Amino acid sequence: MKSIFPKEILCFFILLISFCTSAQNKSDRDLTLIDKDWRFSFGHLYDTQKDFGHAEGYFSYLTKTGFGDGPAASGFDDRAWRKLDLPHDWAVEQSFSEKASYSHGFKTAGKGFPEKSIGWYRKKISIPESDKGRIISLKFDGVFRNSKVFFNGYFLGTEESGYNGFEYDVSAYVNYGGENTIVVRVDASMEEGWFYEGAGIYRHVYLQKTNPIFVIENGAYVTSEIKENSAEITAEVTIENKGNDKGSVEITQTIFDAKGKQITTISENVEAPDFYKTVNSTSKLSVKNPLLWDIENPNLYRLETQIKQNGKVIDSYGTSFGIRTIQFDAEKGFFLNGKSVKLKGTNNHQDHAGIGTALPDELQYYRIKKLKEMGSNAYRCSHHPPTPELLKACDELGMLVIDETRLMGINDYHLSDLKRMIERDRNHPSIFCWSVGNEEWNIEGNIVGERVTNVMQGFAKSIDSTRPVTVGISSGFKSGISSVVEIMGYNYLGNGDIDAHRNEFKNQPGMGTEEGSTFATRGVYFTDDAKHYQSAYDKKPRSTFYSIEEGWKFYAERPYLAGVFFWTGFDYRGEPTPYGWPSVTSYFGMMDVCGFPKDNVFYLKSWWGNEPVLHILPHWNWSGMEGKEVDVWAYSNCDEVELFLNKKSLGKKKMEQNGHLEWKVKYEAGTLEAIGFKNGKKVLTEVQKTTGNPEKIKLSVDKENLPNSSVVVVTAEITDKKGLHVPTANDELTFSIKGGKILGVGNGNPTSLESDKFIDDIKLVAINNLKEKELASADLPDKIQDDADNEWNDAFKDRDYKKQAPSYVYKGDFELKNNLDSNIVTFFYKKIGKETVVFVNGNKVESSKDDAQKYILNKSILREGKNTIYIATTPLEKIKDWDVMNTDPGIIQVVTPAEPWKRKLFNGYAQIIIQKEEGVKEVSLTASAKGLQSASLKLK
Repeated sequence: MKSIFPKEILCFFILLISFCTSAQNKSDRDLTLIDKDWRFSFGHLYDTQKDFGHAEGYFSYLTKTGFGDGPAASGFDDRAWRKLDLPHDWAVEQSFSEKASYSHGFKTAGKGFPEKSIGWYRKKISIPESDKGRIISLKFDGVFRNSKVFFNGYFLGTEESGYNGFEYDVSAYVNYGGENTIVVRVDASMEEGWFYEGAGIYRHVYLQKTNPIFVIENGAYVTSEIKENSAEITAEVTIENKGNDKGSVEITQTIFDAKGKQITTISENVEAPDFYKTVNSTSKLSVKNPLLWDIENPNLYRLETQIKQNGKVIDSYGTSFGIRTIQFDAEKGFFLNGKSVKLKGTNNHQDHAGIGTALPDELQYYRIKKLKEMGSNAYRCSHHPPTPELLKACDELGMLVIDETRLMGINDYHLSDLKRMIERDRNHPSIFCWSVGNEEWNIEGNIVGERVTNVMQGFAKSIDSTRPVTVGISSGFKSGISSVVEIMGYNYLGNGDIDAHRNEFKNQPGMGTEEGSTFATRGVYFTDDAKHYQSAYDKKPRSTFYSIEEGWKFYAERPYLAGVFFWTGFDYRGEPTPYGWPSVTSYFGMMDVCGFPKDNVFYLKSWWGNEPVLHILPHWNWSGMEGKEVDVWAYSNCDEVELFLNKKSLGKKKMEQNGHLEWKVKYEAGTLEAIGFKNGKKVLTEVQKTTGNPEKIKLSVDKENLPNSSVVVVTAEITDKKGLHVPTANDELTFSIKGGKILGVGNGNPTSLESDKFIDDIKLVAINNLKEKELASADLPDKIQDDADNEWNDAFKDRDYKKQAPSYVYKGDFELKNNLDSNIVTFFYKKIGKETVVFVNGNKVESSKDDAQKYILNKSILREGKNTIYIATTPLEKIKDWDVMNTDPGIIQVVTPAEPWKRKLFNGYAQIIIQKEEGVKEVSLTASAKGLQSASLKLK
């Protein structure tokens, strides 16, 4: 029978049937982390030649589909680029400069540094033929910032903000059964915040494969209602159909406890959505005698959503969640699971010493553990959505979270960001409040702020009705945002009359979203403005700001205030108030950028924690100050504290609630001892001793590390011959490692301009002035002799590819500066001929065994300054008239090996963050310094 369909339509149906069949043969989803083995190089902000010729093509990637050029093209040669693993922050790798951004810690990246503003990332992946019919997508947790993503030369999209996660479907562009190229161009020239933000792909990247019918990204939403001894769980799931299958699918929702035991399950049948449409399905499940999530016992459950078609599982989607209740009361504050909880919080940015913003997951846990040890129970994400791993750590460790969007506004740019944040994060039990803004001074006190807040607040409620909304406000608490926001966020009690606002809006709950902003340098007890060091005693920093003690007392004494978030838990890069250059980090933290505690930690631990605390400051190494008075403070939650100097009592004092104790002590070397009493009994003793000279290095593994972690934080310190920590030691240590690698080093010194990382320096040197000369024979020469310049013509100019010479020799030059003996110089040849012979400065060079187009150049044949390269080849031939022939001979890569890892101690401490190599049984870290006994640390 003759077909009634045109041939083209028949072919389409055959392809469609093939697509659907393949899809039906593929079940479930694969989510693969693809952080390893990327290539990276700097481009340029405005010089397209320095940006590898990107966007110079006749057709650009925005003109016609598939015309990504320069590094965006799949065939681009990136062999000379640096090889690295993600997450990666290129800003932290740069040096410091007074001309660089104050906000970003004076790192030479971003605006003002066009050669360090653009970063290119490339990665090759293989996708098997068997994946045809699946939906293939790339998932990025965050790229700072203004990223453009390409796949096999096809432009996928742009994400401006550095804090949003995003996803691209690449199914149509995949080279199934072969190699595929992912390319990301990152433009970090513009700052998004006023604090250090890093640069690059600083969060995780994933490759996802699903059936065409699948649960959409962040497509499960779990809420709970506690009724007597059970919790009624509502599980809403959104599925999409990117294929052509019709009919019914079965959705099964199953809840598991933390040990993997099935608690309950339910199934229902729904009609599959139409092509590229979605459908929602809501299920009700019951959990009897639920284990509630709270700060002390962060119990978690897992919802497993399965989609079945014809009895076969075609997608599985997991969602972690917790069961708990939250409530704000305008009179009594905040309640978790019906229990009154005073919020004891800190604000935090996302960078860490030596690492910048590209934190390994383990460091998220490390930092939250540090805060919990201080007694903190709440964390405000300042001022943007965090990386997902931070929220995971807060869920698992028991830390309440205010999740904050980046920018206030009512248009798609603002609301889309808010929607993505809430949909991504709304299943985290740790999150108790959404923040839709922070210190928007231009609109805080006027009708525009009121209108914007009403829109954002209502919009947030439409996505998640289970949590309230707040805004951090600092320009007075009278009108505008303050009058309409659900939970009032007070930023600094000196900025307005909090009690007066509360009396006017008695039905509006409130909390201190920012307080403190005190200045302190760890281990420093006399302010030295010349050195940019601030005393660590808790003092009022400015006339309208209050000390940590003053702030905590204010909020602790007012039941109607839910609690307070101090600025900040950790120091961070940038905002070096009250100074500027050469200060490169803030002074606000309870801890420094490494997480080493300042003395304020022990004040908060005394009144935030549950354990007995006794801490005295300062240290007792004050040579040259004999007979002079030194302020001695005690932080404690004991009833009384008695102070002794060399066994002589200096008096017993009664501790005031939420206070501290002070003595004036004339310095003499020896032992300063404090004894804490509860109910008249000695319960704690704290000692500060005058130490001997520095003699030994000590390395120790911080207790906050995760067990069996591949990333480990190590503390380096100096002791005297008796093993006492020397609090004034500032020696420079050199580190070496076997069985792993060092990720970063730090010391908490706000004025340190030392390198955070010690990595090989890679420079790419172009071959210039390329000339050519025809050869009469196809036999390529073994020797080369330079002829007069007038015998050479511009290479490839007016080349007639139908009438080529038997062979050609090309000549170019390249410049070498600082041609050190340790440098490794390599020529990465890009094929401009079939058979090839290469000469440098008249010397024939052989290609590498691992790569026939790679030539490692011996130091003995290279010159400082101008070098000449000759390439003799038999010519390439055009197969088709429209073929574009390569005319680029390649690039010279100069690698200067890194210096040994090193860092000065600051007031007795430095930090090393190391990563174990896969499959290695033992890691060995060694530290050495001139005049000190070295130390080694072995990690199994």
